[in-house]
Parts: sequence; C-alpha cells; structure tokens
Amino acid sequence: MAKDAGGVERNFEQITVIGSQAAINDIPGSATFISDEELQKFEFTDISRVLASVPGVYVQEEDGYGLRPNIGMRGTGTGRNDKISVMEDGVLVAPAPYSAPSAYYFPTMGRMESIEVLKGAASVKYGPRTTGGVLNLLSRSLPTEANSSMGMVDAALGSDGYYKGHAYFAKEKNNTAGLIEVFSYGADGFKELPVGDDNTGFEKNDVLVKFGHTFGENDAHNIEFKAKYSEETSDETYMGLTNADYQENPNRRYAASQNDEMNTRHNAYQVNYAYRFGEGYEFLATAYLNDFHRNWYKASKVSESYLEQYSEFEANPTAEGIENIGVKANNRDYQAKGVQSELHIPAGDHYITVGVRYHEDEMDRFQWEDKYTLNQDLSMTLTSQGAPGSNSNRLDSAKASTLFIQDEWTMDALVVSAGLRYEDITITREEWAKSDPTRSQGLTKDISNDTEILVPSLGATYTLNDNVTLLAGIQKGYAPAAPGNADQDEEESVNIEFGSRFNANGFNGEVIAFYSDYDNMHGNCTASVGCSDDNIGDQYNYGEVEVSGFEFSAGRTFNTASVAFPVKLTYTYTDSEFKNTFDSEIWGSVEKGDAMPYVPENQVALSFGAEVNNFVVNSQIRYVSDAHADLSDSGLNAIDSRVVWDLAAKYLIDENQKVYLSVDNLFDKTYIANRANGGIQPGKPRSVQMGYSYSF
Repeated sequence: MAKDAGGVERNFEQITVIGSQAAINDIPGSATFISDEELQKFEFTDISRVLASVPGVYVQEEDGYGLRPNIGMRGTGTGRNDKISVMEDGVLVAPAPYSAPSAYYFPTMGRMESIEVLKGAASVKYGPRTTGGVLNLLSRSLPTEANSSMGMVDAALGSDGYYKGHAYFAKEKNNTAGLIEVFSYGADGFKELPVGDDNTGFEKNDVLVKFGHTFGENDAHNIEFKAKYSEETSDETYMGLTNADYQENPNRRYAASQNDEMNTRHNAYQVNYAYRFGEGYEFLATAYLNDFHRNWYKASKVSESYLEQYSEFEANPTAEGIENIGVKANNRDYQAKGVQSELHIPAGDHYITVGVRYHEDEMDRFQWEDKYTLNQDLSMTLTSQGAPGSNSNRLDSAKASTLFIQDEWTMDALVVSAGLRYEDITITREEWAKSDPTRSQGLTKDISNDTEILVPSLGATYTLNDNVTLLAGIQKGYAPAAPGNADQDEEESVNIEFGSRFNANGFNGEVIAFYSDYDNMHGNCTASVGCSDDNIGDQYNYGEVEVSGFEFSAGRTFNTASVAFPVKLTYTYTDSEFKNTFDSEIWGSVEKGDAMPYVPENQVALSFGAEVNNFVVNSQIRYVSDAHADLSDSGLNAIDSRVVWDLAAKYLIDENQKVYLSVDNLFDKTYIANRANGGIQPGKPRSVQMGYSYSF
C-alpha cells in the first residue's frame, strides 16, 4: 500500500499536482490546497467564489453562477481561462487546449472533492501554458478502506428558483472499488426579460462513474476507470446593458435576447494505471478522451449602438419593429485525446521525474445565422433561416508531443528543483467556403504552424527553521500560437518569484513576490471580449508587457474553552504595464504604460467563523479594486471596486446529518461584473439557499 505526499495510505491513484496540505512546504512556488472540508464551509457551486480566497488569482464573472468563469493568474488576463492550465484529475480539461484555448467549458464545481492551485516554477511540468499556473480540480476519490462503503445525499432550494440535488455512493470490496455520483442543479435566473416566461437561468446535470482495482504482489498495481457525462441548457446571453439602463435596473435584459440559449454535452473517459516497485519507484500512465458539443444560439449584434437601439425600441415600440436581428447558432464540436505517463525515480539525494505526453485536439466550427424581427409586442418572429455552415465552416486542430524531466535534489535543508519541458506542436486551420456545407469543394484556407520549444525552470526551498521556509524560482513562460495567429508568434516570458512560508504562533501562510517580463503577450479574440464576428478565433501579438506584485496569505484558528474562531486573510497586489503602443482589436488603442484590462491592482479576501458545539457559521468578505474594461477613455477604470460578503451557517444534527443556510452577496451589493461587447453584465444579487445533507 503506497502513501501520498501527505503520508496518507491509499490504494487507488488520484492524480494530483500538490497531493495534500502537508505537501505544500516542499513546493518551490505558490501553492494552495482547498480540501473537501474547506469546500463544505460555504457549500459553493461557483468556482468564482471558491477561488476568491486564493492569492494571485483573478476571476471575471460572467453569468453569476460560475458556469463559464474567466480565470487568470498573476496578470495573465482572464479571458476564458486561456492563459492557465485547467485540469480535472491531472488531465487537461479544456475542450481543445492547444487549438482553441478560449473554448467554453468548465467542470461542475459542486461535485469536486478538492481544488489545487499551483503557480511558479513547479507549474512548468503541466503545460502547455506555463506563465500563470495550474488549476487542478479533483473529483471524488474511491474508498480505500477494506470492505468499506460511503455515501451522501444532499438537497437544497433557494432564491430565483435555485435547486440542487447531489448524491453519491461508493464501496470497496476485495481490492475493487466503485463509485457513482450524480449532481443536478439549476435556477430560473436573476435577470428579467420583458416578454415570455422570463426564464434567464440554467439546468445542468452531471454523472460520474469510477471503478478501481488493486492487484499484484504487495498491491503494487492499480488501475482505475473514470467516465463522466454532463449536459447543460442555459438561457444566457452576451447582451449587456447600456449605462443608463444598468443604473435604472441592473438585472434587466433586452427583449432582443429572448431566444438566446446555450446547449452543451460533455463526455469524458479516463483510464489511470499505477505501478509501484523497488524502493520508491513509481510509474503512472493515463489515457483520456474528452468530447464536447456546444451550440450557443444568441443575438450576434450586441455592441453599444445595438444595445441603444434595443433599449429605445422597448421604450417606444413601433409597428414596424426591428428587422434583421441576427441570432447566430454558434455550433461547435470539440475533441481532445491523448496518453501521458510519468516515471518517478528515487536516486539517493535526487528524486527524478520523467514524463511524456502525446495529445491531439480539434474544434469543428459549423455555424449559421437566422434572422428575426422584433415585434411591437416585443415577441420575435423568424423571417429567414440560415444554412448550416454558412456563417463559419472550419476545423482547427493540434498535435503535440511533450517530454518533461525534473530533478529534485535534497541537500540537508536546501532542496533544488530543476525542470525542462520540451514541446513539439503542430497547429492547423482548415477552412471551407461558407457555401460548401458538405466540404466537398476543397479548402479555401489551409494554414499550419509548427513549433518546437524548450521551457526550463529552476526552483529552490530552504528550511530556515521549524517555522520558516524560504523559496525562490525562475521559469520560462510559454503559450503556443493559436491557428488564427497570423504571425505564428508564441507567447514567451521570464517569470521570477521569491518569498517564504511560515508557521509560527498558530499562524500559517506565505508571502511571495512575483515578476513576469513578456517578450510577446497573446490576446485571444472572442465574442466575449467584443471582437468582430469575422475575427473571432484569431489571436493577436501584443509585444512586451511587465507584470509584478506580491501575494500574502495567513490563517489561524483561535480557540477558547467552548468556541473555535478560524480566521484567514489573503491579499494580492498586481502592477501591470504595456511596454509599447499599438491598436488592439480586443482592447482598443493601447498606449505605452497602460495597465492591463481586468487585472485589478488590489484584491483582499477575509474569512472568519465560529464553531460552537453543533453550530458553525462562516463569512467571507471580498474586496476587488477598480479595473479597466478596455483602454478607451470610457473603459479606463470602468469596472468599479466592490466589497461582497458571503455567509454560511450549518447545524449538525448528528454525526451524519446537517442542515445549512448560505447567502451569497449578503448585503445585496450591485456591481459590474464585466463590460464585454460594450454592454454591462451585472454581478449576481443576494441569493439564499437552504439545504439538508445526510452522509453515511
């Protein structure tokens, strides 16, 4: 039976980047482990709220429920998580992480068992984007205790028609374990349409199945199979509000968005194999396949001038209506598949890791646009139907071979970790005429980009004493050029960090300074950042950018004879600066010295609670300073600063049962989440959920 980095015995291999809270001290960089116990404090199903307390991480909200978060780290930018590596159980989870890094998909947060965030030199191992860091979401693990079983049933109801149903059951017998988990949730939505059933919410269902078997002498071999299926329907839109309408009613939606709806379907399969042999040797291998389909049917003209037109019409609807409103079927299919393996070799004072991965992914865009008339009664009538493929008819694909080697050398209190990542990447764009839906008339565009890159990293930790560990690291940041990058220039940077971890007088935490010097920063063109239809999917090169700052976190539990008071504070300071002047399709005219959009200078999160007998209450306060929406005069500091409070309380009926209450945005703060496409998207107003959970 093997032990993980935290010294916990386990039979079944769960692929992690950190492993446990105890393993953090050995990592030469910023690392955060959020356990199942921590996740249950607030019963969050929104990853935006979970990550609010992680230093160095920025989240730009979009739909209010965390279905499609925009996450960045250390000034990378936040658009569609396209500058970080997002994984589930150690496997890249983006629908097409090489060929379409900005694709819409995020795993169901509510069924996760723990969360890992890794930044700095140690994150180079995971790639392909190595500048910001790694977010690894860990699904529920199989039971390891012999002949044991476990399960849980959880149900909740809340504001705006919110509901949640969550259940799982797992059992281990004779070195074989199985797990089935179901998570279903949804809401009617908090935005208000002036017509129809006024539904602006979502429904999402997620099913997870796992099987594992341990065999061989001394249980040296483990094999695990994982299958996941999820589906989502969300009545969501890109269409924001004008400033005037936001001030009058921040939760309003225009009638022209009434047909907007996203439908998704995701299938994932993963096989893990682990073999432990000799004195500490370990071989891990994984094969994976992810299929993702999405069709976001939505109004395609949502710039500020169109929003003003929609608003004026609703104020004074006329018999002529508004004709030729385009509603586009953003119909796309994605696939990602590959195999990856690692060999861990203990060699005296050295611990060597060798890893390889072969990966393929693709995005098939087959889109069309229908035309509607917005009528005087604010209903919409279909006037013409577009032919499939007549709006976009192309295939982006990638093949990547990766080799990674790392040597961790221990010299008493000093541990030096040196790594080198090699990537051989081919990214291709094939395009057919929009009048050729069968793709039988030959390609109109065939572009291929071949890249070979070496990405080194060097980090070290030094245990000063029992209370303080010093750390430092330097790495090369890298992101491959996407198919729509006309110059085929990769994103490259030099990233440096240094700081310390501490554990003294009951306080534990870290303080780390970071600096990133980009030779060439990428900007990915998506509809969510206001790109024109013809340029969506393209990528732009922004040249030199500098980002610097520091992260701080500290926590302690204060105890009295009858009450425990856990307290944690995190703070992130970020200074970002463009080093050259250029015109941007995404952000407008950029002047040398401008700060990056959607990267706030200051972020603070304070959580505190009280545990009294069977009653527990926790609160989280988040402050985010103002930020640029874009670099036009009107976009500077257009995202106002805000303070948002969340509250959670639970009563433990007995060892197996609890009832809980959670309140998001306790004081009903009205704030701007983003200003994509020239319109304002609001943050979620106060919402209340009440639930009951039974574990066995």
